[in-house]
Amino acid sequence: MPLYKLTVFENSGKKLLDEGFEAANDGEAKTKGQELLHKHAYENYTYRCTSSLGQLLLFHV
Repeated sequence: MPLYKLTVFENSGKKLLDEGFEAANDGEAKTKGQELLHKHAYENYTYRCTSSLGQLLLFHV
């Protein structure tokens, strides 16, 4: 399974979350990333979710 990474930042640049996970495809990775954001209540922070190939799947500033 491909690897993905979700990273969440404070406005100061400090990392709040830096979590890797596996998903069958990019669509599943987007869903898992959004679930992790919701679980930790980080939807309104700056975040990015990338694939191991460097593709940007989710991004919010």
